[in-house]
Amino acid sequence: MAAFRGRAGDSARFAYRAFPGDPFILGCEEENNLKKPAVGFGLHLTLDGYECSYERLTNLDAIYEFLDTCPDMIHMTKIMPPYAFKYHGKVPDDWGLSGFVLIAESHISIHTFPERNYLSLDIFSCKGFDYQQAVDYATECFGISRHEINLLDRGLEFPREIKSVERLMRQERKQMQG
Repeated sequence: MAAFRGRAGDSARFAYRAFPGDPFILGCEEENNLKKPAVGFGLHLTLDGYECSYERLTNLDAIYEFLDTCPDMIHMTKIMPPYAFKYHGKVPDDWGLSGFVLIAESHISIHTFPERNYLSLDIFSCKGFDYQQAVDYATECFGISRHEINLLDRGLEFPREIKSVERLMRQERKQMQG
């Protein structure tokens, strides 16, 4: 088990493997981290859940409930009801449930593989959010025993606040000039 200590605004992509209840804090509870950044488009969370509850991974109502509740929990705006469905692929063990909900800030999606006790969760938002709250909720809902978290700051060159970007560019130019 590895721990990463840093800030959600760091530009590096990182992964974290954990057991529920492990301390993992990147400062997202700080009010400033819940606001839109001056640069960058948004935070992308992927969660891979292992050793999940088979019963929950096969329950369409559980998928729907998670997708219906999670946006409000992380202060996002649903723009449609969740959609959840069952999938049967060419490989028999790869069947599962999938679902998504569009939010004004982007999307939340989930895919389950019950025969492998695995789920994949994806949350992308142009607005900052407390990703740990979403991870905790998914862990509770689906009985996740251990998980892998990936956080990615996307669109690092996306100019949210022109004055901030101008200031950063001036600083970079000064550094390059020596």
